[in-house]
Amino acid sequence: MKETLKDKNIRMRIKSLASSFSEKEKRIADFILKEPEKIIHGTINQIAAETELADSTVFRFCKRLGYSGFQELKIALASDQSNSMQEIHQRVTKHDDEKTVLEKIFQSNVQTLMDTLEVIDETAFSQAVEKIVAADSVTFFGFGGSNSVAMDAYHKFIRTGLSVNYQVDSHLQLMTSSQMNEGDIAILISHTGHTKEVLEILDILKAKNVYTIGITGFAESPLNRDVDLSLNTLSEETDFRSEALASRIAQLSILDALYVSLMMKMGDQAQDSLDTIRQAIHIRRLK
Repeated sequence: MKETLKDKNIRMRIKSLASSFSEKEKRIADFILKEPEKIIHGTINQIAAETELADSTVFRFCKRLGYSGFQELKIALASDQSNSMQEIHQRVTKHDDEKTVLEKIFQSNVQTLMDTLEVIDETAFSQAVEKIVAADSVTFFGFGGSNSVAMDAYHKFIRTGLSVNYQVDSHLQLMTSSQMNEGDIAILISHTGHTKEVLEILDILKAKNVYTIGITGFAESPLNRDVDLSLNTLSEETDFRSEALASRIAQLSILDALYVSLMMKMGDQAQDSLDTIRQAIHIRRLK
């Protein structure tokens, strides 16, 4: 089941759609995020004047976010403001000492995980577990920062006893995708969902009728739109840390949860595989 905007707060709705916004929509989105009090206490005419846009453009943006109009957006934003705790995600500044940076980064990671937990489609997650258990093989794909996440997933999932694959080289990833078949599963990891290389692989996989699962931070990205099943993350950008860096903690956690769910579902079969691996690597440990 694909993720929808239902039950998300405004910030989450904006983040999940951000990659598909026009320049005018980005202007309104930035204004909402930076000046929520002006939205709550203003009129659509005032907001249009502040953003130098037409009233109709502001109204259409409200509809784009899933609201009936500006008034419903105002009510939702006021509710978000009153129900939320003090913003835990704080910006790191050049004046912060090491202890403050440490605290802010940990708080940011906690916020990323909690936000992602809110946007994850539980039905989609359960379907992913079912599909992976029944697959002939599972292959992980990712480029750039997502490549290290794919490698970590391979490192975990090999313990299940399932047939799992991963290639670090981009050309080898292309070659691997061309050899996959119906019955196999591909898990494609990309924060933006717009990475050229991962979309090229997706095209190859779709032509081969391979079932695809996407892990991405943008609900309206090409990857999210075209995979068979999607699991979405949500993260914030700061002055010293990009969204992509922050999203890795959420990507890793989704894959951790998939791995644990698989181990539980596979029972003795998975435990036997884990015991075998532990015995194999035991010889590398110092006596």
